[in-house]
Amino acid sequence: MELTLDINPEKCIRCGECVKICPSMILRQEEKKGKVKVRELQNCIVCGHCVAVCPTEAVRHSEFPAEKVHAFRYEDYPAPDQMMLLLKARRSNRAFSDKPVPPEMLMQIVEAAHRAPTASNAQELGYTIVTDPAKLRLITAFTLGVFRSALKKMQNPLLAPLVKWLMPDAFRYIPVFERLLQEDAVGNDLILRKAKAVLFIHAPRESRFGCQDANLAYQNGSLMAECLGISQFYTGFVCSAIEQEKKGGLEKALEIEGKIYAGMALGMPAFRYRNYIDRKEVEVKRW
Repeated sequence: MELTLDINPEKCIRCGECVKICPSMILRQEEKKGKVKVRELQNCIVCGHCVAVCPTEAVRHSEFPAEKVHAFRYEDYPAPDQMMLLLKARRSNRAFSDKPVPPEMLMQIVEAAHRAPTASNAQELGYTIVTDPAKLRLITAFTLGVFRSALKKMQNPLLAPLVKWLMPDAFRYIPVFERLLQEDAVGNDLILRKAKAVLFIHAPRESRFGCQDANLAYQNGSLMAECLGISQFYTGFVCSAIEQEKKGGLEKALEIEGKIYAGMALGMPAFRYRNYIDRKEVEVKRW
């Protein structure tokens, strides 16, 4: 459908708020209280700012019909101290119970992640939820396979000098990789920690800001998981293995088009934290 954007002259009060808020400068107002005009519509990034800010529903955008526009009150926001408590108390929790995560809660986490901003409003992110035990095991097996291969290279007397030259910090992970493999051999999965679900956030490989967008989305999803009482942690080992492997093996196995940039292991908590801990003093530069 062809993109359209116009201003209803009967509803427009010419306040100019849509003009000021448009990141692409598509809306113009030549003088204060003058008529709002649309210019260079092809530059529209479909962010919806103009529709969201209009006090009289005068902005008509083909991508945002009435059923997609929802009024709200700032009074319904959580109070600043409530928001700060959530940020202070949220932390990773790898102690999962045997209970599955309710599907509706997983979708709430996805919806929260999907609401995160993306560069140029590209909205290129995709989401894959894995709950099948066989697929969860596949994720662990892939990760450990990559680490096992890395270990062999670092312990090979012929390859070790090259690896050390290319990746001087890699050798400090030898004991970590060895422990992960040893624990898995006796049935202790330290990659997913018995998580009942994994949420992967991915983007097309050609996406310029796929990594940044995915990790912004992760943060939104993480906060929603905390509000829902679901424990989670960032799948750092899995993401590291994806970067090392570089062939898209895990994406192919999970039929994901694009590249995984962030992952969240999820489960119902065996127990929850009772305290939050202060971080190191923040350092702020001021100019």
